Amino acid sequence: MDVHTVVVGAGVVGLAVARARAMAGHEVVVLERERAIGTATSSRNSGVIHAGLYYSPSSLKAALCVRGKELLYEFCARRGVSHARCGKLIVASTDGETPRLGEYEALGRANGAGALDWLSPAEVVALEPEVRCVAALHSLTTGIVDVHELMSALAADIASSGGHVVLDSELARAEPIAAGFELWVNDGYSTRLKCRELINAAGLEAPAVAARIAGLAPSTLPTARFARGRYYALRGPPPFRRLIYPVADTHSLGIHATLDLAGRVRFGPDVEWIECVDYRFDESSSAQFAAAIRRYYPSLDASRLQPDYTGIRPKIYARGEPAADFRIDGPAAHGLEGLVNLFGIESPGLTAALAIAEKAAQSLGG
Repeated sequence: MDVHTVVVGAGVVGLAVARARAMAGHEVVVLERERAIGTATSSRNSGVIHAGLYYSPSSLKAALCVRGKELLYEFCARRGVSHARCGKLIVASTDGETPRLGEYEALGRANGAGALDWLSPAEVVALEPEVRCVAALHSLTTGIVDVHELMSALAADIASSGGHVVLDSELARAEPIAAGFELWVNDGYSTRLKCRELINAAGLEAPAVAARIAGLAPSTLPTARFARGRYYALRGPPPFRRLIYPVADTHSLGIHATLDLAGRVRFGPDVEWIECVDYRFDESSSAQFAAAIRRYYPSLDASRLQPDYTGIRPKIYARGEPAADFRIDGPAAHGLEGLVNLFGIESPGLTAALAIAEKAAQSLGG
């Protein structure tokens, strides 16, 4: 079987990339090893549409977050995907944290992240009576999205453009051939495919998938690193109407409060570096979790917290190392025509998905 484009991975980024190629008139097949779309990183995150406050102005994360946010709001409005531009408060709990808010404001303005307002403690209480802080930065363009509806809409666009999402199908290996690649697929049928374009959007497994592509120099492949985060749900009425974020730490945006579109609140994620993909929920640090929340929500009743789920960030840098940018490795990076590897697509990957699809197409020449 010959097709123009094969995308490996049916998470939100893989679906966005496949949609873009299908709507450009190419025959597209998406290979997904699981039995449903988006079962890993895409369905195990905070569901936030980020403004673009945390990233260096020269980075792909900054450019693609801001561009992706614009595309995502437009797509959700046009396709009827549930979302809300609810806004976010980034709060400083001590005077020593206040300069970080100034850094976020400067980055946000340099990145074109949209409206940002400084708030005093009294102004914060007027908006969110349960929040306590010494200062806050209000991001008005931050929002939330129903990730499952989003992925379903992307998959529907792929199908209506003649593409196919094939489940229970894992890429076993790929070899460059004249004008493309030959692929061997573990799907129970010993399927073989030929394609002109191969796009690796396998998220947590992207480095492992890339290692199965013959002709890629090992020096071009990052080492996969995994950071697990826990989320706790809050039983009972929601105390907030906006997202509440503490000042970020080195490897995450901190244990923040997010809302879903029904108004339910969850807190998370924390950071635990692990050796392999493992979604088990360890409750041994629940007291530290509650203490982190009480820094901005002091009236928290910890008995209302219940374990919800864990997610794993697909990192390409180790604990203690500087955070890495997105890597969209096209032919210029590795020398194989028609191949794009997407590495380290952690936050703000959901927000940036449609912009990542644009960038991947550019790296293939359009």
